[in-house]
Amino acid sequence: MQDAPSGSLLAASPAEAEHSSSDRDVASIIEHAKHYLPSQGPISIFVHHNTLHSFEDLPFEQAVVEGGRRYRCEPYLSEERYHNELHRGRISIDDLRQVLMDDLDAAADELIASFGTRYSLRLAMLQMTLHAAPDAELQWMLAETKLLKRFQSQVSLPRREQVITSTRSWVMRCRDTGKLPPIVDAVIAKHRADKIQSWSDDDWEAFTLKLLWQVCHNGIDEAALPCDPPPQNNSLKELLLQACGEDIDVTVSEILIRFCGSYLDQGFADWSLPEREQGFAKSFANLYQHRISILPSWMSRLSDDLRQISDQDFNPIASIADSLAALGIGNGNGNGNGDGNGTSTVEEEITSALLALRGWAGMIWQTESNSPHLPYPIPRGSLNEYLAIRLILQRHAIADVGQRYYGTRDISEIRNAIESELRRHARRGVEPAFRRRPSTDERTYVIFQLAQSGGWTPEQLIGMSRQQWARVVAEIESFDSLERRRLFQLAYERHYATATLDSLAIHTARRRELAKNVSSKPAYLAIFCIDDREESFRRHLEEIDPECRTASAAGFFAVAMYYQGADHAHYRPLCPAIVTPKHYVREEPTFSAVNLSEKRAERRRRIGWFTHQVHAHSRTMIGGWFTGIFGALATFPMVARILFPRLTSRFKDAMGSFVRPPSSELHLERIAPEPGQQPDELGYSLDEMAGIVIRILEDIGCVKDFPPIVIFFGHGSGSLNNPHESAYNCGACSGGRGGPNARAFAMMANDRRVRRLTLERGVEIPDDVRFVGAYHNTCSDNVEYYDLDLLPRTHRELFRRIEASVNETRARNAHERARRFESAPLDLTFSEALEHVEQRSEDLSQARPEYNHATNALVTVGRRDWTRGLFMDRRVFLTEYDPSVDDENASVLTRILQAAIPVCAGISLEYYFSSVDVEGYGCGSKLPHNVVSMLGVMTGAASDLRPGLSQQMIEIHEPMRILFVIETTPDVMDKVIRENPGIATLIVGRWVQIALIDPSTSEILRYVNGRYEPYTPESNELPAVDSSTDWYRGHRDHLGFASVNIDQSAARE
Repeated sequence: MQDAPSGSLLAASPAEAEHSSSDRDVASIIEHAKHYLPSQGPISIFVHHNTLHSFEDLPFEQAVVEGGRRYRCEPYLSEERYHNELHRGRISIDDLRQVLMDDLDAAADELIASFGTRYSLRLAMLQMTLHAAPDAELQWMLAETKLLKRFQSQVSLPRREQVITSTRSWVMRCRDTGKLPPIVDAVIAKHRADKIQSWSDDDWEAFTLKLLWQVCHNGIDEAALPCDPPPQNNSLKELLLQACGEDIDVTVSEILIRFCGSYLDQGFADWSLPEREQGFAKSFANLYQHRISILPSWMSRLSDDLRQISDQDFNPIASIADSLAALGIGNGNGNGNGDGNGTSTVEEEITSALLALRGWAGMIWQTESNSPHLPYPIPRGSLNEYLAIRLILQRHAIADVGQRYYGTRDISEIRNAIESELRRHARRGVEPAFRRRPSTDERTYVIFQLAQSGGWTPEQLIGMSRQQWARVVAEIESFDSLERRRLFQLAYERHYATATLDSLAIHTARRRELAKNVSSKPAYLAIFCIDDREESFRRHLEEIDPECRTASAAGFFAVAMYYQGADHAHYRPLCPAIVTPKHYVREEPTFSAVNLSEKRAERRRRIGWFTHQVHAHSRTMIGGWFTGIFGALATFPMVARILFPRLTSRFKDAMGSFVRPPSSELHLERIAPEPGQQPDELGYSLDEMAGIVIRILEDIGCVKDFPPIVIFFGHGSGSLNNPHESAYNCGACSGGRGGPNARAFAMMANDRRVRRLTLERGVEIPDDVRFVGAYHNTCSDNVEYYDLDLLPRTHRELFRRIEASVNETRARNAHERARRFESAPLDLTFSEALEHVEQRSEDLSQARPEYNHATNALVTVGRRDWTRGLFMDRRVFLTEYDPSVDDENASVLTRILQAAIPVCAGISLEYYFSSVDVEGYGCGSKLPHNVVSMLGVMTGAASDLRPGLSQQMIEIHEPMRILFVIETTPDVMDKVIRENPGIATLIVGRWVQIALIDPSTSEILRYVNGRYEPYTPESNELPAVDSSTDWYRGHRDHLGFASVNIDQSAARE
């Protein structure tokens, strides 16, 4: 046998080998725990994604519960909100009946004691509002309210009278025969028994309720129901919080929040952090070793740890393992197991430490691993070092609390002292709040409410056996609030899905009647992003000019690139987040404007330098003095931005002409063989351009009969004082604006050399066809066209027609949008509505410049023919797909769905989770937000980084899993699911809803648990109106579907 090499694990001592094994285990656990961190990157490149991406391997219903427990967030809307939706008709009783029956299946008809079937019991529980109250609140309610005097308001008058009358007859009958049960006799004795014959109706109502309460209480008490086991709390941090009121996470986070902001800073701070390039740990140690300001008392003994970090090669994994051992967690062995004495596991502690500031920890992880475009990247391994520093600080904070409360800094002695204290409380019968068990009164209150609603009389309940009581209570408690909310959510989604599929079935039948009269070649073609905000724009354009045709594709238009505008300092990606661009494109001045461009660029640099200096020096002593004297002058433009936003914007644009880049062009054609950032490496080869053009034309089903002009509309959003502006931009461009992509595609498609290559591949673009790039601002509804100087004179008359139609469309689209804004009167004219949305985009005080994707609910993937003329209320992502141009392998559909399903699902799910818990999954209100590090927002001056969506972005949203309606067959769809694991995860796991519409027959099928079930419409009615305006005018809330401008004879058929 050969000797082991020097320094190898085999040659190491047993202690060293054990430590090395522990380090590997800890590193593995950290890698797993990272998946629980938010995956949202810098706020300037906001990409909508599934908030619970780390739970996507689970079915949706299980994932929302597991995620809710992990992040302490809500999985669904509140039960009160669902009941409000039930009362206003957004959820119907039929919806509840159907989802409940589907959920129970064969168990629906099982009898529960003497109270009917499980189905009827649960339906009653869904229809009523069940309140839960702790003992203290119940005692107050019993003493101070009419809980035992008047039936609940939600109990109908006939049911109330039936229960009272039945109880009165039973009591009087038993009293006359002398067979009054003791419990009834006892209640009567407390209720003027000698005057029972003269009791009023109110007296009998109060008596009935008191008797009902007592019968329920006695039944539950005698059933000796098992209590829920107390939660096992293994975390020393939680024990300290309960025993001493000291939150260790808050103490440690106060230090780390400030440091993380400095460490991740992308140019916002005046000074850069010392030794940042050496990593998180050494930078932290250097800063706090030489800090002049006074540190908190609990950090007074931190100097030795900081010195070791600075003076030695710091191994964060070893430090983490040492801290865990010092904290007595898992015996420090890294195996993820507790020590059997109630301590946390290694995995629990590491995950808890990372999630204590999950926003900052997530941003550190994203910045080090997935943000190569940032101007100030951070070293790899920063997250591990963050965790190591956090655990070191946690040790010192716990030791400080132990010293102050228990006179010791030893971790094990602190734990023993706390557990001894808890045992003393338990012996005295005092249970800590976090170990509180359900009481008989609490259970009684739930049954008491249900008995009133269900019409259960004391006579029925008093004869129940102990086993029957146990059965009823177990059944009720198994259908708890979480289960009820799950079914409410299913009913909520079912209601919209049913309305959608019914409307599509009716509208497609009407469209088939008119298909024979539709011209095969439109006057012009307008291509938009699939974005839901473009649905209304397309609909209005088609209403204004019926001879046009609109289509859609993902808004980067297959031009995946890093793009640098003429006035941009850095490149930024303009493509979906799941794509890593290889190509770089730069906007450059035309050759005749090079000198002018350089002059204006120099002006921009000087203005930028000056404003930065003013900003930086205003925070110095002397600068603060000048700010106090002259700062009032700065209020004039701010006030103007609020009082006269549109006028101020025009003035700013006029002044900006002195620095705005002049006429420009895209550096689009590459000379070098491989792409890169050098001048010769910018752009695409002709072959690559041809591939891009063919892909988009095939995706939208436009490979022949081209009209003279094809316009590609990229989109984005422009507003003031809006840190989340990139979230309003094009999701397919990673939160960027899609105008450059539309411009680039038009340039490619207009190149004769590219057209020769597309012809060789089977797509002929005639010489008289011209492509135009454009940009649509979805906030102000302004439209900008690119490179119009290159449009031939023969096409200009048609373009003027297009421009006029688009301008009218802008006004109508703004009018439809404005109805959702409370500050916009419902009687605005088209021009007034356009002015209103333009003002919102320039208003400094406006928290809701637009509602973004707040109405998203549906995705259609198919030909525009069957959705054209259907009012969808800006709730649908319209994705163009023509099965007739696809191949036998469904290649076109596959690549469309590979982008559409993850992207649209990500948008929908982020809106869902931010809506059900805007503080936990979302980022709360915009109003107290502050931008930090140019990466994200905090609430107030110091908080965790807040990923997710704000209250103002989701307040009109209806949280539902998005419904995909795809024009294809089951066999093709199964093939797509089978060959694409990412799509399969979302569909099979029920993160999205799927329906198919047959390309030949328009038959609709629903995907339910792996099967395709024929859909039978529940309604044959769909309103028909002459214009969209006729349907939405005077309404603010969500509207149903309607056929717009459909021939009335076809509508009648």
